[in-house]
Amino acid sequence: MSALWYGHVTAQDEAAPVSYVYSTYFVCAPDAESRADDIVKSSFKPHYDAAVEQGDIQAWSWMQHFVGGEWRRVLLIIAPDMDSILDASGALGEIIQDATPEAGRAFSSICSSHEDYIWRTVPGAGSGAVTDNRGAAGLTVYLQCDMSREERADEIVREVLAPVYNAHVGEGQLTSWTWLEHHVGGPWRRILALGAEDHKTLMRTRDAILEDLGGRRYERAVRELNEVCDTHRDYMWDALFPE
Repeated sequence: MSALWYGHVTAQDEAAPVSYVYSTYFVCAPDAESRADDIVKSSFKPHYDAAVEQGDIQAWSWMQHFVGGEWRRVLLIIAPDMDSILDASGALGEIIQDATPEAGRAFSSICSSHEDYIWRTVPGAGSGAVTDNRGAAGLTVYLQCDMSREERADEIVREVLAPVYNAHVGEGQLTSWTWLEHHVGGPWRRILALGAEDHKTLMRTRDAILEDLGGRRYERAVRELNEVCDTHRDYMWDALFPE
């Protein structure tokens, strides 16, 4: 299993089940990040893998920064509902702390600060089953939006943009894409997440999508979406675990 970019999308994904994504974004010392990755692999990964096998969570992923801002690593935990995501995240934290306290302290000394968010997939807005198809490279666009108009942004993505993105899912293009809504966390209110097998393919496909959306038939919808969600930040990621 490679990256976890929130699932593979088809035209029938409006019926896909809703999933919750607990995302922890870490700020780490760049010269010690590889040591943090080793700790995750040797001390944390077995517990996350066991949680998947036991059905406590649907999936998890550990990703490293490729391009973007101050976040250097991301831990994703996926579950089908809010109760499950909260139970699993709390239990896993306690299990790891009890089983590997020294590893936890070493990790915290490298990745000394973090931000937590809980996201939810938006039905019909390109949100396929989050555990389906993936790619090794990912792009996430974090958006700040007018909270009173966020549902309109979801409607635009679902009704206007989704067919364009769906047309670019396939061999040599995107492996996945989805649109997620904020449930808990900081100022970012929506995510557009894209996955591909490598970063060059990801960028070529994104450019092709933007070219399609630059046509006159999409001008009004794109302008309105940019008015509702008028600030964004891009990150590109590499998936490290599970492999």
